[in-house]
This record gives sequence, structure tokens and C-alpha cells, in this order.
Amino acid sequence: MAWMGAAHLLMPRPFDTLVPERLPGRARWWTYASGVAELACAAAVAHPRTRRAGALATAGLMAAVFPANIKMARDWRHRSLPLRAVAYGRLPLQVPLIGWALYVAREAD
Repeated sequence: MAWMGAAHLLMPRPFDTLVPERLPGRARWWTYASGVAELACAAAVAHPRTRRAGALATAGLMAAVFPANIKMARDWRHRSLPLRAVAYGRLPLQVPLIGWALYVAREAD
């Protein structure tokens, strides 16, 4: 989460293309907002006192960004096989990541 959050802030252009057009405002705003949210979730999960809330927020964030993963898969459907594999592989990967976040929330002290 921390690495991807930092990537959103340091290299925002590739993430801008993943923002669904239906969202209001500029794509860059959503890119930065999601990067900050990922950094905040990572920080919250890292600290024992905020781990439960951070893990629940992480699960919610991963569910909230799923439409961007769908958009990426749709947009990349005509790219090379390795790039399509990355785009399509992200879709089912969200399920265990959300499960992991919920597990961390349950196990947090």
C-alpha cells in the first residue's frame, strides 16, 4: 500500500488513465487522493493502535478502486499478451487482498 501510494504521488500520469470518466472532476485529483488514501491506510495498518481501523479502511479502499482495475482491463484488451495478463490479473487479485485486509482487522489487538 505504501509503495503504490507513493507511486501515485510521484508518477501520477499512468494512474490518471485508470480513473473512470464517470467520476467528477479531474483525473489527477483522484490519482492524488487515492495515493494519499493508500499511504494513510499503510500507516494505519503499521501502527498497532490503528491497525483494525486501517485494515478496514484498506479493504474499503481496495473495493472502491476496483472500477479502475476494470477500466484498465477494458482499455488494455488490445495490448500485448503480457500487458493484458497484468491488466486481467489485477481483477481476481483484489479478492485475496481484501480478504487479507479483513483478516488483519479481525486479528488486530
